[in-house]
Amino acid sequence: MSQPIHASDISLHDLETQFCLQRTFDENFFSEWQGDLPEITDLDKQLLDRLKAGYFNLIKYPPLLEDTVKMAVLGPLLYFAGFYLYPFHTKSEYSVKISNRDGEVIVDGKIDVLVLKEQFWIMVIESKQAAFSIEAGLAQILAYMLANKNQEKPCFGMITTGGSFVFIKLVKSEMPQYALSRVFELNNPGNDLYTVLTVLKQLEQATLNESSLSA
Repeated sequence: MSQPIHASDISLHDLETQFCLQRTFDENFFSEWQGDLPEITDLDKQLLDRLKAGYFNLIKYPPLLEDTVKMAVLGPLLYFAGFYLYPFHTKSEYSVKISNRDGEVIVDGKIDVLVLKEQFWIMVIESKQAAFSIEAGLAQILAYMLANKNQEKPCFGMITTGGSFVFIKLVKSEMPQYALSRVFELNNPGNDLYTVLTVLKQLEQATLNESSLSA
């Protein structure tokens, strides 16, 4: 019997060779993070400015660990975006397992935060401590997203270190494909949390609109 590989140990090469995963650079594939994003209010901006200030205060006292990132940055963002309200709900440390077609390679792990609408996965979120790079969590979150059993709808993901954010879109098929947004950084001028929140709101609204059309 195959010995399971933990998702944190998987590589992009493993996912490409064992699960036929391919990255696409087609800008039209992941249009949801671009274009006409929702407006956010002045109150949203004030709260996000405080969130950014809080992050920079926290990194003065390392290490800034994953649990702190989830509590201080990720939790408020999901609250502002409306993902704690019906019809959404979240699960933490959600166990998943995937295997390749031959069953020879098994990958297991626990998703940091999973946002669902009923039983449908809306967003998979992986948080990393501030010392990590976004790339450090990419193969891990893609392995989790491949575990989504819904073949018909795309699955979205987000990796955050608290100061950096990137969104992922995965479409499962015979040859699953994924694409990335640009990386949003709190060290950039202004406040990139404004755009992070609008993308979250866009994904939330797209999910609700899709549900109303299929009803």
